[in-house]
Amino acid sequence: MPQNIIARSSFQPASGIVCGDCADILQGFPAECVDLTVTSPPYDDLRCYTGYAFDFKPIARALWRVTKSGGVVVWVVGDRICKQKGFTLSSFKQALYFQSIGFRVHDVMIYRKRNTPFMRSNAYTNCFEFMFVLTKGMPKTFHPLKEKTVRSGYEMLPANRKPDGSYNKVLRKLNGTKTRTNIWEYAVGLGGTTSDKIAFKHPAVFPEKLVEDHIVSWSNQGDLVLDPMCGSGTTLKVAKRLHRAYFGIDICPEYCRIAQQRLRIV
Repeated sequence: MPQNIIARSSFQPASGIVCGDCADILQGFPAECVDLTVTSPPYDDLRCYTGYAFDFKPIARALWRVTKSGGVVVWVVGDRICKQKGFTLSSFKQALYFQSIGFRVHDVMIYRKRNTPFMRSNAYTNCFEFMFVLTKGMPKTFHPLKEKTVRSGYEMLPANRKPDGSYNKVLRKLNGTKTRTNIWEYAVGLGGTTSDKIAFKHPAVFPEKLVEDHIVSWSNQGDLVLDPMCGSGTTLKVAKRLHRAYFGIDICPEYCRIAQQRLRIV
């Protein structure tokens, strides 16, 4: 059982799901045993989470303790837009707290929703969330995702500047690919987020491709990937498919059952 796994004094990465409060359960983990965390907490009460409260700071401190040196936490969050005060900026408050306890804010990435339905009457449509990439020191693993460049082959490119201000040009080879930017776009909804209909019994599912891109970027096969608020189990499903060990925690028994069902079809 997973409860026995995390109680061992000699911890080995092993896959499983535990139902309970992640801040408490992570206390049973040895220090510095997790390579990568990919999670999206129930931020700003934007979704009804079956009556459970979200206490952020104990979770952040627990993640600092269990993350390996060079490990990464990907924290996917947005902000409530209040009628009187506008954006709550809870996302940045959380990032600053992570920084205050020792995490390095390695990147502030954008998750852009390609087909968001949330229109606003007096402002532009809000179609993104933040993906804070938090590291314990410099990241020990980075496999940059690439995309094709617009131009390839050979081209005359500017080199040194002449006395008159113009440039000498030399023939150089253009790279066929380049590293992606830190704005990632994904379709949402059935067929975009996932094809698993059961996943949508959870109120907030993030795209499998988003999780895949982060797992490929920040971990290696055999590494331990954690989601302390695993919800419908997207992080666990993708980690299993990519041959990583995985461990999920969720406080809601119903969501743990959904995650277990999704893992069976990988």
